[in-house]
Amino acid sequence: MGNSPDRITEGKGVQRMSRDQKRARWFGVLFLITFVTSIPALALYETVLRHPVSYIAGAGHDNQVLLAALLELLLIIANIGTAVVIFPIVRRQNEELALGYVTARLVECTFILVGILCMLGIITLRQQVAGPNEGTIGYTLAAIKDWTFLLGPGWVVGWGNGLILGYLMYSSGLVPRRATWLGLIGGPLIIVSGTAVMFTGNLPSSTLHSLQAIVTIPEFAWELFLGVYCTIWGFRTDAPILSGSAPMTTQPDATPHTQMPRPGSAALG
Repeated sequence: MGNSPDRITEGKGVQRMSRDQKRARWFGVLFLITFVTSIPALALYETVLRHPVSYIAGAGHDNQVLLAALLELLLIIANIGTAVVIFPIVRRQNEELALGYVTARLVECTFILVGILCMLGIITLRQQVAGPNEGTIGYTLAAIKDWTFLLGPGWVVGWGNGLILGYLMYSSGLVPRRATWLGLIGGPLIIVSGTAVMFTGNLPSSTLHSLQAIVTIPEFAWELFLGVYCTIWGFRTDAPILSGSAPMTTQPDATPHTQMPRPGSAALG
């Protein structure tokens, strides 16, 4: 006895739903990893970024900087992972924006990677014989690292995690829509504040610096929400784009197919 077509289709839908929920939990875990890696890395870099010349001239703490670089390498993997695991799902909602999110993550990671190279360059300068130009080069590398942070996590993130991902989550219903407003509002705030800091030469006043920290809170809360919610609960099962609850996007050909008579069939009729 064979299974009915309806039962086979239902079984495939449940299997696809389960696969999507696994992706959702990986998505959440990877977002939590971005917090675990990025925040400590920034703290470990602090001494070098504030006093690059004295760091090169002094004893230095190379292992501390190397640990921060390793954390940021793991951050790059986690960032790209968040885009990769969710792309097969959100492309059902809007393939262009889904690809845009992947691209935004790649651009952000490119800035992070350039910043890592700058910090490793400072270590190399400190380990070499000190010369008259090492201090100037070290200061320049530290300044480039600051710019990569502003343009990557401080600007591109507003487009990627804020506007694009926020809209995809809002329109698809994968997470509660009220929470998506954190990204839809936080993204533009990061973009505006990052642009303002850029036009000050990345040397903002204390007031602008404090304001930038404040306007980052909605985006911070949005990404933390995604990490916690998706890790624990996954995506909402009633979201239409999930494999088990949405019809296939490919439409059958509506043109009726007429069976052509075989040669000689008229003579046999």
